[in-house]
Amino acid sequence: MILSLLAASSLAAAAPVPVQPDPSLVKDAARAIDAGRLEEARLLISRAVSAGVSGVPIERLVARLAFASHKYQEALSGYKVLTASPHKDPTDCENGAIAALEIGRTADAEPLVQCAIEAPSASWRAWNARGVLADLTHDWTTADESYSRAHQRAPTEARVINNQGWSMLLRGDWAAAVPYFEEAASLDGKSERIANNLELAKAALAGDLPRRRTGESDRDWAARLNDAGVAAELLGEKQRAIAAFAQALDASPSWYGRASNNLKALGAK
Repeated sequence: MILSLLAASSLAAAAPVPVQPDPSLVKDAARAIDAGRLEEARLLISRAVSAGVSGVPIERLVARLAFASHKYQEALSGYKVLTASPHKDPTDCENGAIAALEIGRTADAEPLVQCAIEAPSASWRAWNARGVLADLTHDWTTADESYSRAHQRAPTEARVINNQGWSMLLRGDWAAAVPYFEEAASLDGKSERIANNLELAKAALAGDLPRRRTGESDRDWAARLNDAGVAAELLGEKQRAIAAFAQALDASPSWYGRASNNLKALGAK
């Protein structure tokens, strides 16, 4: 009996003790992503997996890495899984919404945006994403409210102000867009997108272009603008032609190709 007890004791002592995964690898990988050191982050994630880290911590790191690498389809897939789990985080919803909008997946973006803004600490990015989504559906009231909330959280964020200007463009109110673009340009003078938007808005105000009629469809208004551009081109008024084609291009997706070709013919990029 004593011998059997000793044998059991000896076997118990020899049994390997489970090694807990090192949580610092997850934290280090997250810091590397935040700092833009993406290759380092990939290496750390690989090490974490080899060390036994699995589940939500790794899934979130992989999604964050894909998002930071602008692999938005991959990121969206990862965030959809995360937001469907009981361990979802507000940033999962926020990044997932932005990834969906980046690739034009508005149906996927809608629930993710709603999830992101429901968080008590919803960031300016979450509200900005809601504004972008509202613009895509021409819900101007929601767009204004969303950009206002984003601006409250980040008063000097040029991207929010630029989007406010773009929202005005989508409504055909080019004059109202200019001050937003000017303010955005003063905050971020290196942004080519903001500079181009400001130039476009100012060009669109040049000359006497057709005004949108009450109840006029996007297609009909775009057609009139395109016709005005052709007429201006025939008269040698290049600036007014560019402005008309630019407005037609934004007014209706169905006129995008024709207006775009007209702009290219005039040498406008």
